[in-house]
Amino acid sequence: MSRPRRLFLLAAGGLLLGLLLLFALSKATPYKETIEHGPAPEVRSNPYLAAERFLIDQGRAVDHAEGLGGLVESRKNQQVLLLLGERSTMTPGQAERLLHWVDQGGHLVFVAERIWDEKNGSSGDLLLDALNLQQHEAGENLDDSHTADAAANAEKRPALTRLYLENEDAPAYLAFDTNYHLYDAGGRAHAWANSASATHMLQLRRGNGLITALTDSWIWQNDAIAQYDHAWLLWYLTQDRDVTLIYRTEHDDLLQRLLRYFPEALAALLLMLLATLWHVAQRQGPLEAPAERNRRRLQEHLRGTADFLHRRVGQHRLISSLQDDILRQAQRRHPGLETLEHAEQCQVLARVSGTGAETVTQAMLPPLKNPVSAAEFTRQVARLQSIRNRL
Repeated sequence: MSRPRRLFLLAAGGLLLGLLLLFALSKATPYKETIEHGPAPEVRSNPYLAAERFLIDQGRAVDHAEGLGGLVESRKNQQVLLLLGERSTMTPGQAERLLHWVDQGGHLVFVAERIWDEKNGSSGDLLLDALNLQQHEAGENLDDSHTADAAANAEKRPALTRLYLENEDAPAYLAFDTNYHLYDAGGRAHAWANSASATHMLQLRRGNGLITALTDSWIWQNDAIAQYDHAWLLWYLTQDRDVTLIYRTEHDDLLQRLLRYFPEALAALLLMLLATLWHVAQRQGPLEAPAERNRRRLQEHLRGTADFLHRRVGQHRLISSLQDDILRQAQRRHPGLETLEHAEQCQVLARVSGTGAETVTQAMLPPLKNPVSAAEFTRQVARLQSIRNRL
């Protein structure tokens, strides 16, 4: 192919490629796509992160506490303690110290956990029992007609809790769980919030402090605090005070974390431990002192050696070895012995050793595969040794 033609083809190909690119660009339509990666790790680990940020924006100092141990020792009296985590591990001493902290001027906000048990006369919730408060299922206090009316109203609109304040014209609306009801058995509450069928917040004074009991705290979680007046209630309960938030009271110990993140390593360690215990537990027996060299006589050593060879080697091999040794010694005195037949070898051995031909023939018989009696074995060995000694 000539050079001008090659240049023409390259130019035509480049032009065609450019036209295709222009056509593709004219048909392309730009668009925007938003990829949702879900909540950030800090949001997933803290369900009350939005509530914290809200309080910080309102000028509150927000602190965290991990666990129930040493809960009030380092807390100032003029604080609000939001105890929103699990309290199943709380001890009576911790509950008593917490209420004493309230007496000194603290404000405790906590969530009721247990249902009142009529048979036992208590709920098992240390804070509820100490304050003479009871939590019931809302359906327990309604008759059939009220239940039907509540169900019909729930289909029309969400069942919201209303909180009325003295200086406010309109109530605050809150979406508490209407399946639970708080009852002030001691009649000490001075403020409360009710839905159509139940009470969901009680507030009472204790000493110089204040206690607020709630049926649930999900209204302040990340996905619900922006709804209705949930954020306003949090502001109202914590106004003009610093806040300590407790939402996680149970933590995995070291073993639980190892089981969660390193199960293979723990399994390998357990197998190594079992193997070590098996090795150490083997029965080795006591150590025996070394035997004295002069403990046995020469005859005992010879007998012991012979018994060992007889057990380990066998009669067949012992006799064959002795016969081969006799033939090797006889070859020195009669070269070419190995080329003779067995009968001729026996005649030569009888002549060379000066032993009877019949004795030599019996001694040089090939050993049997099956073991013979001890007496027969001893006689044959004695004949062979006699022949070997004469060579």
